Amino acid sequence: MTVSKGAAGQAHPEPKKAIQDIVDSGFAGVQLRVHDERGEWVGSAGLRKLGEAAKPPTNGRFLTGSTTKTFTATLVLQLVAEGKIGLDTPVADYLPELALDRRITVRMLLQHTSGLFNYAGGERYDDGTFVPGIPAAGKEWVDNRFRTYQPEELVRFALSKSARFEPGADQSYSNTNYTLALLLIERVTGHSYAEEMQRRILRPLGLRDTIVPGNRTSIPGPHAHGYYRYQDAGQWKVVDVSRQNLSLLAGSGDMISTIQDLHTFISTLLGGKILPARLLDEMRMPHGKLGYGFGFGLWIQDVGPDCGGTLVNHNGGAPGGYGALTISTPDGRRTLTASITAGNAAIDTAKEFGKATQRLIKEVFCDTHARGDR
Repeated sequence: MTVSKGAAGQAHPEPKKAIQDIVDSGFAGVQLRVHDERGEWVGSAGLRKLGEAAKPPTNGRFLTGSTTKTFTATLVLQLVAEGKIGLDTPVADYLPELALDRRITVRMLLQHTSGLFNYAGGERYDDGTFVPGIPAAGKEWVDNRFRTYQPEELVRFALSKSARFEPGADQSYSNTNYTLALLLIERVTGHSYAEEMQRRILRPLGLRDTIVPGNRTSIPGPHAHGYYRYQDAGQWKVVDVSRQNLSLLAGSGDMISTIQDLHTFISTLLGGKILPARLLDEMRMPHGKLGYGFGFGLWIQDVGPDCGGTLVNHNGGAPGGYGALTISTPDGRRTLTASITAGNAAIDTAKEFGKATQRLIKEVFCDTHARGDR
C-alpha cells in the first residue's frame, strides 16, 4: 500500500480495512484509488494471481466492463457539440441499412429508452417470458470466450428479437444501445471507434494505459488475474478469464484501463474540460426508473446528506472475473476508482460486488471529515 500527502501535508485516511474485508468476503483482489481535497490514497489487497503471494499491482490494467459506456457517451456528445449528431435525430437517419424504428433517437440510446433487446445474455419480458441472447455467462460463454463478434452482427441479432417496449415508453438497460452508438460514431466520423477514442479522449488526456483492445485476447502489461466459477456436467469448475475476447461488448464494455486513468478521465470529464457545460449538464441529468436515474452514460445516485448528497458513477463487470468502480461527486473533485477481481470462492459475485461497492462508498464519501483512520 502507498499513501500520498494532501496539500496540507496530512496523510489521507487509509481505507485498508475496507479493501481487506472485500477480499475476506471471497474476492481474489482489490486495487483502489481515492482522490479528494486531502490528496490521494492508493492501495491493494489480496492476490494478483491464485497460488502466488504478490498483491495486485496498483498500476495494473483490468477489464472495465460497462464503465466503457461513459467513454462512449462522451464521444457521442463531442460529436453532438460539433453538430455532427443530433440528440433527437432518428438513429435510422445515420444508419439506414439497419431498418431501425424511426422513433428511436440518439438520446434514447444513451438513456436506455429505445426498447431494443439486449443481445448480451438476453431479456425477460414483462409477461415473464425469457428470450435468450448471446451467452455472456456459464459454460457456453466459457467455451466461446475467444470468439470474435462484429458490432453490426450484435445489433442485427438484437433487432431479430422483439423490442421490450415502444421507443421512449419505458427504460431498460441494454448493451445494444451502446453498440449502436459505436456504429453511429464510426458512420459520422469515417473512422473506427478505437481511432476516435484514441484521438478524442485517450491521447488528449494522457490515458496511456487505456485501450480498446478489439480482438486482442490478453491484457497487456501488469495486471491481476480474474477467475470465473461455473458448472460443467454438474461439477463446479474455475477458469482464469484474464484472457478473453471483448468484442462481445463492442462499445458497451470492451475497454481495458487502470485506476489512475479512470480517475483522470472521470475527474476531467466532470470538471468540465471535455464537454460544453450544456451537454455535461445533460449527461448528469437523471432520467427514468432504473433504480436511480440514468443520464448519458452515468448513473446519478442520491446518497443522502451524510454522504455528500449526490454521486455519479458507471461501474462495470466484464464477463467472468472483473469488476470496475468509477464513482465521483458531480464536480469530479472527489473520486473513487477501483478494480475487484473474483477468485475461486463459492460466492454470489454480483451480490458481493454490490456489497463491496456500498462499503467503499460509505468509507470514502460518507462523513469523511468525522472519521479517523479507516
